[in-house]
Amino acid sequence: MNLRLKQTPGLYVVGFMASGKSTIGRRLAAELGWSFFDTDDEIEGAEKISIASLFDTRGEEEFRRIESLIIGKHVSWIERGRPAVLALGGGAFTQPVNRELLMRNGIAIWLDCPLEVVKRRVVQAAHRPLARDPQKFAALYQARRECYALADLHVAIESDDPDVAVKTILSHPMLQ
Repeated sequence: MNLRLKQTPGLYVVGFMASGKSTIGRRLAAELGWSFFDTDDEIEGAEKISIASLFDTRGEEEFRRIESLIIGKHVSWIERGRPAVLALGGGAFTQPVNRELLMRNGIAIWLDCPLEVVKRRVVQAAHRPLARDPQKFAALYQARRECYALADLHVAIESDDPDVAVKTILSHPMLQ
C-alpha cells in the first residue's frame, strides 16, 4: 500500500457535481471497512441549512469557508488514525488550501465523468446552486477539470454502475 496512505489513511473522492462521488465513496468505504463522510452532508448538518439555501443567503465565499473547516476537521481525524473515505463537494478540490491539505494527507481520486452524463444527472436538481444556468454550468465543468487533474488517481466514469468505478479504484497499483 502507498506509504502516504499508510501514514494518513484517507481517500478523497473529487470531481464535478453528479459525477458519483457520494455513491462511489460510500461503496468504496464499505469495501475497505472505513468510515465514510460527505462534506455537503456534513455542512448541511452543521449549519442546519441546505447547500442551496446557504449559497443563496450567505454566498459562495462563506460556503467555501465552512467547507474548508469541515475538510480540515476530517483530515485531523484521519491523521489520528481514523481511516475514512471523504466525498468532497465539486468545488472543494479547486480551492488550493483544501487541495494541498488533502494531497499531503492521503490519496485524492478524481471521478472524471463526461459533461453529458452530469447534465443528464442534474437536469432536475434545483438543489444544486451552480447548475441553474446551463452555459455557466458547462463553463464551470471545463474550468474545474484542470484542478481535478492534479488528483493522485484518475478514474474515467464510463458507466452508471458505481461498482465498476469502485473495482477500478481498488485495483489501482497506488492502493495495493
